[in-house]
Amino acid sequence: MSKVAMLVGDGYEDAEFDVPFECLRNAGHEVTVIGTQRGDTVHGKRGESEIRIQHTADEVKPGDFDALVIPGGHGPDKLRLNDAIVEFTQQFNATNKPLAAICHGPQLLIEADVVNGRTMTSWPSVRKDLINAGAKWEDKKLVEDCNLITSRKPDDLDAFCGALLQRV
Repeated sequence: MSKVAMLVGDGYEDAEFDVPFECLRNAGHEVTVIGTQRGDTVHGKRGESEIRIQHTADEVKPGDFDALVIPGGHGPDKLRLNDAIVEFTQQFNATNKPLAAICHGPQLLIEADVVNGRTMTSWPSVRKDLINAGAKWEDKKLVEDCNLITSRKPDDLDAFCGALLQRV
């Protein structure tokens, strides 16, 4: 099956990591958790889950993965300060393989300069940032534009996971 990378930072939205992670694993895909410090345990902002970081972005290659998932919450805002994570995101986008971001996940995509000219959705507070970065923003539970898959919030996880599973 496919190899999927998940970029996760401390304070991620619990369900936006847990649901896609389990969905992908239950479908037989291999999921690798990437963050800023290998071996660190990062926690969901609601305190409902935690995950151990398996690799840093400079330890893996974007071409080794078939898809990339960025959960929302506070994690993407922290991850976009890490040059290796930003570069990994840029390089992964260049592969044109599925890149899925939910809620605040597009904050990392903005930092990676991959949103200009793309149609996307996000948590409403990220809307203006996406527009300022050149994206067209739509208030829909799921927006797909070429390799990008975006959703707004935990309530959209069924559509988000469904689209992701169709592509991997």
